[in-house]
Amino acid sequence: MTEKFRPATGLGNCHLQTVFPRFHRPKPWVRTHSRWLHTPDGDVIALHMPEELHDDPARPLVLVLHGLEGSVNSPYAQGIMQALQKRGFQVAVMHFRGCGGIPNKLPRAYHSGDSDDPRWLAGVLRRELPNTPLMAVGYSLGGNVLLKWLGEDSDSSPLVAAVSVSAPLDLHACSRRINSGLSRVYQRHLLDSLRQSLRRKSADVELARQLPDVNDAELFRNFRVFDDKFTAPLHGYLDVEDYYTRASSKPLLRQIARPTLIIHALDDPFICPTAVPEPDECSPSVELEISRRGGHVGFVSGSLWRPEYWLEIRIPDFLQQIARSLTATPA
Repeated sequence: MTEKFRPATGLGNCHLQTVFPRFHRPKPWVRTHSRWLHTPDGDVIALHMPEELHDDPARPLVLVLHGLEGSVNSPYAQGIMQALQKRGFQVAVMHFRGCGGIPNKLPRAYHSGDSDDPRWLAGVLRRELPNTPLMAVGYSLGGNVLLKWLGEDSDSSPLVAAVSVSAPLDLHACSRRINSGLSRVYQRHLLDSLRQSLRRKSADVELARQLPDVNDAELFRNFRVFDDKFTAPLHGYLDVEDYYTRASSKPLLRQIARPTLIIHALDDPFICPTAVPEPDECSPSVELEISRRGGHVGFVSGSLWRPEYWLEIRIPDFLQQIARSLTATPA
């Protein structure tokens, strides 16, 4: 059985846990090829894979959902692809619309409650690979999307197992947390990245007419303002309150019917501790693995000089256990 997480010697601080992987593994090392899929509403979604996918019941496919402004090149995505491949899984990283440096074709972008796109993509994959078990791993924003999707679909979910890491399950609480103290440094970094993404998109004159002014400094003051002025109206929500309420996955955890592991650290600088669910807020299918330390999508163990990425052990362990149960036959 996998041990509970212990932070690396020299990396006990939540901020060190959060930023260390980006500096320790700054460049992507897993070579992938991309496939562009055309969505029913006339947009495009990119799927990135280290190898061609095959319909194989003995090799489950793990769909990876990245975090806000992440991509297949994010260190956590690179690490989990490598770790899963070593365990015999197939793996594919879905880029949310407009991520990875390539703007999407519609004014809309992606958001924390965007469960429709991975649901649609899963349907495509299930039709193409009908005998291959489908699993998913979501990080941060992608983790919230994954849990929301699982709760909405309940026992009709196409997934056989899932893992969510450092997900902002209560967007109201998390918007307050990231707008306080040192967490505002992360907020500024992410908002600057979103500003650059919108500038690239606004290069299309037709799209620019339908988007807010990217030179409006007030738009990028904090996430609550950005989500009220941009995310909510562009994606069918009344306002930021409506968006945060309807897009939060925490109220849906009791409806999850597939084996699901939720990994979270209480010192996560992005996420308010009140957003972390209690066991009685989850269905029996959900396993909570809550650590006192670990930061945001950090969970670096070992030592500062010989770091080990615990998530890349724990996540494959959990999914492999489920995969074995799918092939087990009665004695």
